[in-house]
Amino acid sequence: MAELVYRPVVGLALTMFKAWDLKIDCKGSENIPRSGGAVLVSNHISYLDFIFNGLAALPQKRLVRFMAKESVFRHRISGPLMRGMKHIPVDRKQGEAAYQHALQSLRSGEIVGVFPEATISQSFTLKSFKSGAARLAQEAGVPLVPMAVWGTQRLWTKGHPRNFKRSHIPVTIRVGEAIEASKDKYAGAITRQVRERVQELLEAAQRAYPVRPKDASDTWWMPAHLGGTAPTPEQVREAEAR
Repeated sequence: MAELVYRPVVGLALTMFKAWDLKIDCKGSENIPRSGGAVLVSNHISYLDFIFNGLAALPQKRLVRFMAKESVFRHRISGPLMRGMKHIPVDRKQGEAAYQHALQSLRSGEIVGVFPEATISQSFTLKSFKSGAARLAQEAGVPLVPMAVWGTQRLWTKGHPRNFKRSHIPVTIRVGEAIEASKDKYAGAITRQVRERVQELLEAAQRAYPVRPKDASDTWWMPAHLGGTAPTPEQVREAEAR
């Protein structure tokens, strides 16, 4: 029954992206398994990342169940859709319930999408990764599939207005080879390995990105280490500590 909701929503998203004339470049979808459980692990720079992560799985005819903050499920519009698509609510005060829900989904052969940074990175660089994704993969006996998105921050991200115009914005997606979550390794070691791979994929996506900022006023979406004016990780931490 869930796919009666999920597939029309996917169709609507594709229609919207066509209307916005987005230039989506996705490579590596073949690394997402055609069957069986897996944990899809991505960087997080936009409120729309989960949609593009999900698009990367479509060539393999897979639908991804994303772990998302519980407040999204309470919204009068997004709530019924999120529940209908079998996404997984995360209440940070009761994280064990979300963990068990995700574990059950993985064991039943689903792909679960996780953003191990937990929140959007306002510096557009990788934050530290939480170990939950690795622990889920270990306990369920499924692989971790690393991926990275770039360009989505130009559509809608924290601290900036949405841009849903026909703006021809490119979005680059890179999916890496699956990583085994061996049970004889520490979850922390696997988490570091996954983060390193996501970093490599992010850098590959940035190198492949076909445009640069138009002028000085358009540098906000580029990280500082690439010459942009996005805040550095240190500046973000200082602002959050105030």
